[in-house]
Amino acid sequence: MTSSLPRHVTFVTTSRADFGHLQWPIHAVNAHPQLRASLVVIGAHLSPEFGHTVDAIREAGCSIDAEIECLLSSDTGIGMAKTIGLATLGLADALDRLNPDIVFIPADRYEMLAVASAALALRCPIAHLEGGDISAGAIDDAVRNAITKMAHLHFTTTENARRRVIAMGEEDWRVHWVGTPSLDHLAKRTPLSDAELHEALGVELPERFLLVAFHPVTLTQSTDAQADALYAALDSCDDAVVFCFPNSDADGRRLIERSERFCAGRKNAHLFVNLEHWVYWNVLMRCTVLLGNSSSGIMEAPAVRKPVIDIGERQKGRLCADNTIRVAANTGAIAQAIERVTTTEFQRKLEAIENPYGDGRASDRIAELIAGAPDRDRLLMKQALPLEASRWGTVGSGAS
Repeated sequence: MTSSLPRHVTFVTTSRADFGHLQWPIHAVNAHPQLRASLVVIGAHLSPEFGHTVDAIREAGCSIDAEIECLLSSDTGIGMAKTIGLATLGLADALDRLNPDIVFIPADRYEMLAVASAALALRCPIAHLEGGDISAGAIDDAVRNAITKMAHLHFTTTENARRRVIAMGEEDWRVHWVGTPSLDHLAKRTPLSDAELHEALGVELPERFLLVAFHPVTLTQSTDAQADALYAALDSCDDAVVFCFPNSDADGRRLIERSERFCAGRKNAHLFVNLEHWVYWNVLMRCTVLLGNSSSGIMEAPAVRKPVIDIGERQKGRLCADNTIRVAANTGAIAQAIERVTTTEFQRKLEAIENPYGDGRASDRIAELIAGAPDRDRLLMKQALPLEASRWGTVGSGAS
């Protein structure tokens, strides 16, 4: 960097899930003497239906520089497509006003296509988190790959993902393995006591309960077939159940209605519209098993050595630790997996789990790499790798 001014990084968040990955990078950027952060909030954060989680952002100590209403109250693909359009209009004005040096985009939410499009048109370099991951059963996979090719700096969660981004033609100096920043919560926060968690939830959790995080399978015409298997398996199980709200994707509201009906018929079942990320971590630490198709089971559950039953195709292809059992969306298979994860043999296997998604120091790495990145003109001038170049780039580039 040749300027004496701090490099300005604008973060964009659309939901409680991606803010869990951004919270500590935002703090790390603000704490760095060569950087400063701004924050744009869009999508489900501003929806009362999804818990108005913009309030939780403020409670986490993050200042908000722009709020963009764009999420349609819809449960269809048309609603998702129109949301992208509305988000693009709002983001064009916000990014033009903020004039950041870098726009930081997390992961693979469909609204992030609007962020990348607006930033690209404004000639603003993009830093992307979680490129190179795979979730072949959802449109997230295509969104993630599209943003990877639009981005100028890449922060990957695993070494495999780093190699995959380079294999897509990205120059290796742009691609850094840092781990997932959501694990930084464990390194930087103290677990809640039972009394504190009870107060946060409003209910007391039993000693044994199933945590369910099941989202729409957005590449299928309907999620009903896979959801049928999950709810049938839960019906046959007497354990307490804790549901997290699904994402604001097409068919998400149908899943909400099914969870509400399930809870209405079971005294030991609870549905939470929004769990602040650290509260969610503490629920995860106490659960018997996490069921569903959320990336949280893949990336976060290994860090607290909890078993995961990954259902269906949504996370197909994503690297998993040995705590995960992958099953088809089949009632019998899900029920058998619930029994298996409670066996002594499986519980012993959890003791040796290593999380391939990092060590809880990703946010500090991200801040240092952004501070040391080339200037805007150098970042914007991307070039394809020669066909004869090494597929994997320089060994050892990234986290140790």
